[in-house]
Amino acid sequence: MTTRKLLISIDFQVAEEAVIKLDLVNAIVQKTNISRSKAEQAVETVFEAMKRALGRGERIELRRFGVFNVKPRKTGIGRNPRTGQQVNIPPGKAVRFKPGKELQALPAATSKT
Repeated sequence: MTTRKLLISIDFQVAEEAVIKLDLVNAIVQKTNISRSKAEQAVETVFEAMKRALGRGERIELRRFGVFNVKPRKTGIGRNPRTGQQVNIPPGKAVRFKPGKELQALPAATSKT
């Protein structure tokens, strides 16, 4: 198992390179000693609020962490990998994340090869 330290000094114990929602819940339970159900409710509430804000096209700014915003995506032409046929890609919206200065200053993760 690997341990990662985040800006808020919560250690995540993860078996792989991904942190999942359950890891966030477990970290909150350990740090605050609240019940698991209340921690799950808190995490879900934060994510739902973020989804609603992004759905309305609002910008989410988390100081010292980063900024989420919705950018329009242009229409384009792609290819079907099986047939090679051209496919029109409709315009849409994409969520973008720009890390804050403190997040950018973290040491780069070592890659497994």
